Amino acid sequence: MNKLVTTLILVLTALVAYSQQDAMFTHYMFNTQAVNPAYAGSRDALTITGLHRSQWVGFDGAPVTQTLTAHSPIYLKNAGIGLSVINDKLGFVNSTAIFLDFSYRVRIAGKGWLAFGLKGGTNYRKTDFTEMKLDNPADPDFEYDVHSGWLPNIGAGLYYYADKFYAGISSPKFIENDFETSVNQLNSDFSGERKHYYVIAGYLADLNSDWKLKPTTFVKITQNAPVSFDLSAQAIYREKLWVGAMFRSGDAAGILAGVFITPQFSMGYSFDWSYANRTFAYNFGSHEVMLRYDFDFLEKKQFVSPRYFYIRFKTSDYRQQNLKYCKSIF
Repeated sequence: MNKLVTTLILVLTALVAYSQQDAMFTHYMFNTQAVNPAYAGSRDALTITGLHRSQWVGFDGAPVTQTLTAHSPIYLKNAGIGLSVINDKLGFVNSTAIFLDFSYRVRIAGKGWLAFGLKGGTNYRKTDFTEMKLDNPADPDFEYDVHSGWLPNIGAGLYYYADKFYAGISSPKFIENDFETSVNQLNSDFSGERKHYYVIAGYLADLNSDWKLKPTTFVKITQNAPVSFDLSAQAIYREKLWVGAMFRSGDAAGILAGVFITPQFSMGYSFDWSYANRTFAYNFGSHEVMLRYDFDFLEKKQFVSPRYFYIRFKTSDYRQQNLKYCKSIF
Protein backbone atom coordinates (compact mmCIF):
# COMPACT_ATOMS: atom_id res chain seq x y z
CA MET A 1 0.00 0.00 0.00
CA ASN A 2 2.85 2.41 0.81
CA LYS A 3 4.42 1.74 -2.60
CA LEU A 4 1.07 2.30 -4.29
CA VAL A 5 0.53 5.63 -2.53
CA THR A 6 4.08 6.74 -3.36
CA THR A 7 3.56 5.85 -7.04
CA LEU A 8 0.29 7.79 -7.19
CA ILE A 9 1.92 10.83 -5.63
CA LEU A 10 4.79 10.73 -8.13
CA VAL A 11 2.36 10.50 -11.04
CA LEU A 12 0.31 13.41 -9.74
CA THR A 13 3.45 15.44 -9.19
CA ALA A 14 4.57 14.81 -12.76
CA LEU A 15 1.17 15.83 -14.13
CA VAL A 16 1.09 19.04 -12.13
CA ALA A 17 4.69 19.75 -13.07
CA TYR A 18 3.85 19.42 -16.74
CA SER A 19 0.81 21.68 -16.49
CA GLN A 20 2.88 24.33 -14.72
CA GLN A 21 6.04 24.25 -16.84
CA ASP A 22 6.12 27.99 -16.26
CA ALA A 23 6.06 28.43 -12.49
CA MET A 24 2.78 29.51 -10.90
CA PHE A 25 2.43 32.27 -8.30
CA THR A 26 -0.38 33.33 -6.02
CA HIS A 27 1.11 36.84 -6.29
CA TYR A 28 0.72 36.72 -10.08
CA MET A 29 -0.57 40.33 -10.08
CA PHE A 30 2.88 41.41 -8.84
CA ASN A 31 4.74 39.18 -11.32
CA THR A 32 3.32 40.41 -14.63
CA GLN A 33 6.66 41.15 -16.24
CA ALA A 34 7.76 37.51 -16.00
CA VAL A 35 4.97 36.49 -18.40
CA ASN A 36 4.25 39.67 -20.39
CA PRO A 37 7.13 41.83 -21.73
CA ALA A 38 4.73 44.67 -22.62
CA TYR A 39 4.51 45.41 -18.87
CA ALA A 40 8.10 46.73 -18.85
CA GLY A 41 8.21 50.45 -18.04
CA SER A 42 4.48 50.69 -17.32
CA ARG A 43 4.95 51.87 -13.72
CA ASP A 44 6.91 54.96 -14.80
CA ALA A 45 9.68 54.11 -12.33
CA LEU A 46 12.58 51.73 -11.92
CA THR A 47 10.68 48.91 -10.19
CA ILE A 48 12.37 45.87 -8.65
CA THR A 49 10.26 42.92 -7.48
CA GLY A 50 11.35 39.72 -5.77
CA LEU A 51 9.19 36.64 -5.17
CA HIS A 52 9.87 33.37 -3.39
CA ARG A 53 7.45 30.44 -3.52
CA SER A 54 7.76 27.19 -1.60
CA GLN A 55 5.07 24.85 -2.91
CA TRP A 56 3.76 21.86 -0.97
CA VAL A 57 6.05 22.47 2.01
CA GLY A 58 7.17 19.20 3.58
CA PHE A 59 6.69 17.22 0.36
CA ASP A 60 9.97 15.70 -0.87
CA GLY A 61 11.02 17.20 -4.22
CA ALA A 62 8.23 19.80 -4.32
CA PRO A 63 8.64 22.95 -6.48
CA VAL A 64 10.63 25.87 -5.08
CA THR A 65 10.75 29.02 -7.21
CA GLN A 66 12.28 32.48 -7.07
CA THR A 67 11.84 35.38 -9.48
CA LEU A 68 13.61 38.72 -9.65
CA THR A 69 12.34 41.32 -12.10
CA ALA A 70 13.42 44.89 -12.82
CA HIS A 71 11.95 47.29 -15.36
CA SER A 72 11.93 50.99 -16.15
CA PRO A 73 11.09 53.53 -18.83
CA ILE A 74 14.09 54.58 -20.93
CA TYR A 75 15.20 57.71 -22.71
CA LEU A 76 13.50 56.58 -25.92
CA LYS A 77 10.04 58.16 -25.76
CA ASN A 78 7.27 55.81 -24.59
CA ALA A 79 9.62 52.81 -24.39
CA GLY A 80 10.61 50.56 -21.51
CA ILE A 81 13.07 47.78 -20.82
CA GLY A 82 13.21 45.02 -18.24
CA LEU A 83 15.11 42.03 -16.91
CA SER A 84 13.52 38.81 -15.63
CA VAL A 85 15.39 36.07 -13.76
CA ILE A 86 13.45 32.94 -12.78
CA ASN A 87 14.90 30.00 -10.86
CA ASP A 88 12.68 26.94 -10.56
CA LYS A 89 13.55 23.62 -8.91
CA LEU A 90 11.27 20.59 -9.13
CA GLY A 91 12.69 17.36 -7.78
CA PHE A 92 15.89 16.61 -9.65
CA VAL A 93 15.19 19.19 -12.41
CA ASN A 94 16.47 22.76 -12.03
CA SER A 95 15.80 25.61 -14.48
CA THR A 96 17.23 29.12 -14.48
CA ALA A 97 15.78 31.51 -17.06
CA ILE A 98 17.18 34.95 -17.90
CA PHE A 99 15.19 37.18 -20.26
CA LEU A 100 15.39 40.78 -21.48
CA ASP A 101 12.18 42.67 -22.20
CA PHE A 102 11.41 45.65 -24.42
CA SER A 103 8.13 47.52 -24.70
CA TYR A 104 6.69 50.42 -26.62
CA ARG A 105 3.40 52.07 -25.73
CA VAL A 106 0.90 54.39 -27.38
CA ARG A 107 -1.78 56.58 -25.82
CA ILE A 108 -5.35 55.35 -26.34
CA ALA A 109 -8.05 58.05 -26.41
CA GLY A 110 -6.31 59.92 -23.61
CA LYS A 111 -7.55 57.37 -21.05
CA GLY A 112 -4.87 54.73 -21.00
CA TRP A 113 -1.90 53.12 -22.70
CA LEU A 114 -1.55 50.16 -25.05
CA ALA A 115 1.92 48.59 -24.88
CA PHE A 116 3.58 46.12 -27.24
CA GLY A 117 6.36 43.96 -25.84
CA LEU A 118 9.08 41.57 -26.96
CA LYS A 119 10.99 39.11 -24.78
CA GLY A 120 14.20 37.24 -25.54
CA GLY A 121 16.59 35.14 -23.51
CA THR A 122 17.56 31.65 -22.52
CA ASN A 123 16.74 28.95 -20.00
CA TYR A 124 19.50 26.81 -18.51
CA ARG A 125 18.01 23.46 -17.54
CA LYS A 126 19.79 20.75 -15.61
CA THR A 127 18.80 17.31 -14.37
CA ASP A 128 20.78 15.79 -11.52
CA PHE A 129 19.94 12.11 -11.19
CA THR A 130 22.13 11.77 -8.11
CA GLU A 131 19.19 13.27 -6.21
CA MET A 132 16.94 10.35 -7.17
CA LYS A 133 16.45 7.32 -4.98
CA LEU A 134 16.46 4.31 -7.31
CA ASP A 135 15.70 0.66 -6.58
CA ASN A 136 18.29 -0.20 -9.23
CA PRO A 137 21.25 2.24 -9.13
CA ALA A 138 22.64 0.54 -12.28
CA ASP A 139 19.59 1.48 -14.41
CA PRO A 140 21.11 2.42 -17.84
CA ASP A 141 18.58 5.23 -18.35
CA PHE A 142 20.20 7.05 -15.44
CA GLU A 143 23.85 6.15 -15.94
CA TYR A 144 24.76 9.81 -16.43
CA ASP A 145 24.39 11.74 -13.20
CA VAL A 146 23.96 15.23 -14.68
CA HIS A 147 22.57 16.41 -17.99
CA SER A 148 22.16 20.08 -18.87
CA GLY A 149 21.53 22.41 -21.78
CA TRP A 150 20.69 25.96 -22.88
CA LEU A 151 17.22 26.59 -24.32
CA PRO A 152 17.00 30.00 -26.08
CA ASN A 153 13.55 31.46 -26.61
CA ILE A 154 11.55 34.53 -27.59
CA GLY A 155 8.09 35.81 -26.68
CA ALA A 156 5.70 38.72 -27.10
CA GLY A 157 2.75 40.39 -25.43
CA LEU A 158 0.15 43.16 -25.42
CA TYR A 159 -0.78 45.11 -22.31
CA TYR A 160 -3.43 47.83 -21.83
CA TYR A 161 -3.56 49.83 -18.62
CA ALA A 162 -5.24 52.92 -17.21
CA ASP A 163 -5.85 54.42 -13.77
CA LYS A 164 -8.09 51.63 -12.54
CA PHE A 165 -7.99 48.85 -15.11
CA TYR A 166 -5.51 46.60 -16.91
CA ALA A 167 -5.68 43.69 -19.33
CA GLY A 168 -3.10 41.79 -21.32
CA ILE A 169 -2.35 38.75 -23.44
CA SER A 170 1.04 37.16 -23.98
CA SER A 171 3.11 34.11 -24.82
CA PRO A 172 6.59 34.31 -23.26
CA LYS A 173 7.98 31.27 -25.14
CA PHE A 174 7.30 30.78 -28.84
CA ILE A 175 9.95 28.10 -29.39
CA GLU A 176 9.09 24.59 -28.22
CA ASN A 177 12.56 23.35 -27.31
CA ASP A 178 13.17 19.65 -26.67
CA PHE A 179 15.38 18.71 -23.77
CA GLU A 180 17.13 15.34 -23.91
CA THR A 181 17.09 13.85 -20.45
CA SER A 182 19.55 11.03 -21.09
CA VAL A 183 22.24 9.77 -23.43
CA ASN A 184 19.55 7.58 -25.01
CA GLN A 185 17.71 10.74 -26.11
CA LEU A 186 14.72 9.98 -23.95
CA ASN A 187 12.22 12.70 -24.88
CA SER A 188 8.70 13.16 -23.62
CA ASP A 189 6.07 15.84 -23.09
CA PHE A 190 7.64 16.44 -19.68
CA SER A 191 11.11 17.04 -21.15
CA GLY A 192 10.03 19.47 -23.88
CA GLU A 193 8.99 23.10 -23.53
CA ARG A 194 5.47 23.95 -24.61
CA LYS A 195 3.92 27.26 -25.61
CA HIS A 196 1.93 28.92 -22.85
CA TYR A 197 -0.64 31.65 -23.49
CA TYR A 198 -1.62 34.01 -20.69
CA VAL A 199 -4.56 36.39 -20.31
CA ILE A 200 -4.56 38.82 -17.38
CA ALA A 201 -6.99 41.47 -16.17
CA GLY A 202 -7.66 43.57 -13.09
CA TYR A 203 -9.84 46.42 -11.86
CA LEU A 204 -9.73 48.85 -8.94
CA ALA A 205 -13.06 49.87 -7.40
CA ASP A 206 -13.56 52.57 -4.74
CA LEU A 207 -15.86 51.20 -2.06
CA ASN A 208 -15.72 54.21 0.26
CA SER A 209 -13.19 56.72 1.57
CA ASP A 210 -11.24 53.99 3.41
CA TRP A 211 -11.57 50.85 1.30
CA LYS A 212 -10.80 49.85 -2.28
CA LEU A 213 -11.42 46.48 -3.92
CA LYS A 214 -9.05 45.04 -6.55
CA PRO A 215 -10.31 41.88 -8.30
CA THR A 216 -7.87 40.24 -10.74
CA THR A 217 -7.67 37.15 -12.91
CA PHE A 218 -4.93 35.15 -14.61
CA VAL A 219 -5.87 32.61 -17.32
CA LYS A 220 -3.33 29.99 -18.49
CA ILE A 221 -3.67 28.08 -21.76
CA THR A 222 -1.20 25.28 -22.53
CA GLN A 223 -1.10 22.60 -25.20
CA ASN A 224 -2.38 19.19 -24.04
CA ALA A 225 -3.51 20.61 -20.70
CA PRO A 226 -6.88 21.96 -19.53
CA VAL A 227 -7.37 25.71 -19.44
CA SER A 228 -6.77 26.93 -15.91
CA PHE A 229 -7.35 30.24 -14.20
CA ASP A 230 -6.62 32.13 -11.00
CA LEU A 231 -9.12 34.48 -9.40
CA SER A 232 -8.29 36.82 -6.56
CA ALA A 233 -9.77 39.83 -4.79
CA GLN A 234 -7.86 42.19 -2.53
CA ALA A 235 -9.43 44.68 -0.15
CA ILE A 236 -7.11 47.69 0.28
CA TYR A 237 -7.45 49.76 3.45
CA ARG A 238 -6.49 53.45 3.37
CA GLU A 239 -3.75 52.72 0.85
CA LYS A 240 -1.70 51.21 3.70
CA LEU A 241 -2.42 47.46 3.66
CA TRP A 242 -4.38 44.80 1.83
CA VAL A 243 -5.99 41.43 2.53
CA GLY A 244 -7.53 39.04 0.03
CA ALA A 245 -8.48 35.58 -1.11
CA MET A 246 -7.56 33.51 -4.16
CA PHE A 247 -8.84 30.49 -6.04
CA ARG A 248 -6.92 28.42 -8.62
CA SER A 249 -9.09 26.16 -10.76
CA GLY A 250 -8.50 22.48 -10.23
CA ASP A 251 -5.71 23.10 -7.75
CA ALA A 252 -5.81 25.40 -4.73
CA ALA A 253 -7.43 28.12 -2.66
CA GLY A 254 -5.75 30.53 -0.28
CA ILE A 255 -5.30 33.93 1.29
CA LEU A 256 -2.88 36.80 0.79
CA ALA A 257 -2.02 39.96 2.70
CA GLY A 258 0.43 42.80 2.42
CA VAL A 259 1.42 46.27 3.49
CA PHE A 260 2.73 49.48 1.95
CA ILE A 261 5.68 50.05 4.29
CA THR A 262 6.30 53.35 2.47
CA PRO A 263 4.69 54.77 -0.70
CA GLN A 264 7.59 53.16 -2.59
CA PHE A 265 8.11 49.88 -0.70
CA SER A 266 5.55 47.10 -0.33
CA MET A 267 5.67 43.51 0.82
CA GLY A 268 3.20 40.64 0.84
CA TYR A 269 2.65 37.06 1.98
CA SER A 270 0.30 34.36 0.76
CA PHE A 271 -0.70 30.84 1.75
CA ASP A 272 -2.59 28.40 -0.45
CA TRP A 273 -3.71 24.83 0.04
CA SER A 274 -4.14 22.22 -2.71
CA TYR A 275 -7.55 20.61 -2.68
CA ALA A 276 -7.70 18.72 -6.00
CA ASN A 277 -5.43 15.74 -5.42
CA ARG A 278 -3.96 13.54 -2.70
CA THR A 279 -0.82 15.62 -2.26
CA PHE A 280 -2.62 17.83 0.30
CA ALA A 281 -2.37 15.03 2.85
CA TYR A 282 1.43 14.98 2.58
CA ASN A 283 2.35 18.68 2.76
CA PHE A 284 1.79 21.86 4.75
CA GLY A 285 0.54 24.08 1.97
CA SER A 286 2.34 26.56 -0.28
CA HIS A 287 3.87 29.81 0.92
CA GLU A 288 4.97 32.95 -0.92
CA VAL A 289 6.79 36.12 0.04
CA MET A 290 6.81 39.22 -2.19
CA LEU A 291 8.93 42.40 -1.98
CA ARG A 292 8.67 45.37 -4.36
CA TYR A 293 10.39 48.75 -4.46
CA ASP A 294 9.86 51.72 -6.80
CA PHE A 295 12.85 54.00 -7.33
CA ASP A 296 10.98 57.20 -8.15
CA PHE A 297 13.80 59.72 -7.60
CA LEU A 298 11.25 62.28 -6.40
CA GLU A 299 10.07 63.81 -3.15
CA LYS A 300 7.32 61.86 -1.42
CA LYS A 301 5.00 64.88 -1.46
CA GLN A 302 4.70 64.53 -5.22
CA PHE A 303 2.91 61.19 -5.06
CA VAL A 304 -0.81 61.19 -5.75
CA SER A 305 -1.42 57.62 -4.56
CA PRO A 306 0.30 54.27 -4.11
CA ARG A 307 0.78 52.40 -7.37
CA TYR A 308 -1.88 49.92 -8.29
CA PHE A 309 -1.53 49.65 -12.06
CA TYR A 310 0.77 52.58 -12.83
CA ILE A 311 2.02 55.77 -11.15
CA ARG A 312 0.47 59.23 -11.38
CA PHE A 313 2.30 62.34 -10.25
CA LYS A 314 1.38 65.96 -9.63
CA THR A 315 4.36 67.32 -11.54
CA SER A 316 4.73 67.13 -15.31
CA ASP A 317 8.51 67.06 -15.28
CA TYR A 318 8.73 63.60 -13.71
CA ARG A 319 9.35 61.78 -16.97
CA GLN A 320 12.22 64.08 -17.90
CA GLN A 321 13.87 63.56 -14.51
CA ASN A 322 13.37 59.80 -14.52
CA LEU A 323 14.42 59.27 -18.13
CA LYS A 324 17.66 61.19 -17.61
CA TYR A 325 18.47 58.88 -14.70
CA CYS A 326 17.50 55.76 -16.59
CA LYS A 327 19.64 56.80 -19.54
CA SER A 328 22.65 56.99 -17.25
CA ILE A 329 22.17 53.51 -15.72
CA PHE A 330 21.09 51.66 -18.87
